[in-house]
This record gives sequence, structure tokens and C-alpha cells, in this order.
Amino acid sequence: MGEMEQAVTRAVAQALQEKLPELQAQVVQRVLETLPSQGAEAPAAAGESVNGLVEAVSKIHAGTTQKEILRALLDAGSAHCARIALFVVKAGAATGWQARGFGDDEAVKDSALDLNAGPAAHAYRNRVTTPGNVAEMGGFAEKFGGPRNEQVLVLPLALKDKVAALVYADGGDSGRLSSDVLELLVMATSAWLEVVSLRKTTAPREEQDVHAERPAAAVQTVSSFSDPFASHTPKHTAAKAAVEPAPAEVVEVAAAHAASAAAPAVATDPLAGLSAEDADVHQKAQRFARLLVDEIKLYNQAKVAEGRRNKDLYDRLKEDIDKSKGTFQKRYGSTVAASGDYFQAELVRSLAEDDVSVMGANFHR
Repeated sequence: MGEMEQAVTRAVAQALQEKLPELQAQVVQRVLETLPSQGAEAPAAAGESVNGLVEAVSKIHAGTTQKEILRALLDAGSAHCARIALFVVKAGAATGWQARGFGDDEAVKDSALDLNAGPAAHAYRNRVTTPGNVAEMGGFAEKFGGPRNEQVLVLPLALKDKVAALVYADGGDSGRLSSDVLELLVMATSAWLEVVSLRKTTAPREEQDVHAERPAAAVQTVSSFSDPFASHTPKHTAAKAAVEPAPAEVVEVAAAHAASAAAPAVATDPLAGLSAEDADVHQKAQRFARLLVDEIKLYNQAKVAEGRRNKDLYDRLKEDIDKSKGTFQKRYGSTVAASGDYFQAELVRSLAEDDVSVMGANFHR
């Protein structure tokens, strides 16, 4: 790694570290904004509900590893349903990891959800929360019993454009099943896993060097991210995995995306000839534009996917784009970096994947 690349890597890492507290606060705020409105006749109950949700999201955000975050999701979710379980999606199969409310946290380990039919298949294929009847869950009820009202919920935990896990929930004997709250908790978990992956992927070079003395297998890299399910190879998928390469780990997609966003270009340096001070302002503006656009993508994954398909990204994300553009202009609009038009360029490069037509007719560069 050259000196320039090291310097840029450190600068990007520092910028991300400074941005993380703000990102965390925004995740909480966006979750709260999507809460269903509460009736005026029960303000105390509504307040307790909001406070409880904020505390649950805070506990999820306190996790620094995948295991901690996913366990916090299950713990938080168990307060809003009778039974909840997480199934990781690998090698074309959804395999049980841990559960709450089944009498044993590992009750579902090595069990599988049917991804060819029923609520699990619909949630997996369409990346949407799917209610259903336990009778549609294959042999699940025979193995673990079903809820009294027979109603179940399957929620996709999506990272970037892929479903990394499915969350199963039901009301057990009590019928307690808060689908809105569970959906918000899963959404907050997905967002925080991506934020944590950004942090790990852009760790300062000095921190990476600390691991250099350890065996190569112990070092976490973008292509070998810590997998909470690494020690858990289900029997029913072992044969298939031997001939079919497993998809990315739970957050590898997000980590690889973060690495590509942070990586400096190797083409001819467009800042050549500028003073060191002016070049530094341009570089900071570029990094800030990347962070703003990455934030838009992080919180609007479904809209981004739909906008790319329908070529109307700007219309779907107008409020977020205009707000972020205003933030960028406020910081760099009156500096030497204004001529670079970095925010608009980043929208096309990252959000539209270098196809300006995807932004739609109402987008003006």
C-alpha cells in the first residue's frame, strides 16, 4: 500500500469514526419516525411503548460483533412475541441458529425452514415481512408445536440486496405478537450490522497492523468476515454446501460494499497541480459526499432497488437527496471543492451505479 493510499485510508477511517455516533442516532430516529401513531386516549402507554423500543434499539446498537447484535435482536424481540427464532440463509437453505421462548436458546439449531413454499419462501423471495398460518410452515408445528391462534410471522433480515437471515415469530399460548415492533427491530438490526461492517472495513492501518503478528486465519478481512454461524454447519445442508459455494456471510455484502466505497481511485490524480491545502479540501469533500450517499443507501434499501428497476431513483428519494445535498453545500459549497460537484457525481457513481438514466427525468446534474 502506497503512502497516499495509507493516508487516504486513515482519513476515511477517521471520518467514519466521527460519523458513527450520528449514524446511530439517525437509526434510532428513523425507527421512531416509522412507529404507528398512538391513540390520544392512552398517552402514558404510548410513552412506555416508545421508551421500551428506544431501549431495545439501544441494546442492539450496543453490540460490537455479529453475535452480540443478533442475540440482542432475539432478546428484544422476545418481549414482543411469545416465541422467536433466527434462521441463517446459506447454500440455499434457512438453518436454525438460536431462539427465545422455545425452552432452549438452541432449540431450533439444525432445523430448517422451507424456502420453496409458505411464508418463509415469500419473505425470502420478496424481502418483505410475511404473516401466515403455522400449517403452511411444513413440519415446523410437528417439531416445535404451534401457537394457539395458528398465526405466525416471518421477517427477512436483509443486507444490501440479499436476505442473510429469516426471523420467525409467533404468539405461543398467549397470542402476544407485535408485528410492527418486530419489523422495526429487524430493520434497526440490519442497519446497525451495516454500520458495524463499515467501521471494521475501514479500520485505521495502525489497528490492522496490531493483528499482523497473529496467525493468518485469525485476522478478519473483507472476504473472511467474522461469521456467528461458522461453528454451526447443519447436517441437512452439508452435502449441498460441498458442491455449491456458500453465499456471503451475514455482513460480507455490506463489508465489501463499504470497502469499494472507501477505496481511493487509482486513475490519474485529478488534484495534481493543486496546493496541498486545496487538495485536502477536495479530498475531504469527496469523502463527505460518499458518506452522505452511503447513508441514503443504508436507510432506503428497498426504495433504491425499486428506483433502479423503474429508473426513477430521484423521485423516490427526493427528500433524502435534497436534504443531503443541502448538508453538503452548507459545508463545501463556498470552498474550492465546490467546482468538483462531488455530491452529484457520487449520486450517479454509487446510487445509480454509473447510469444517470436510472435517476429519472427529474434529476438534473
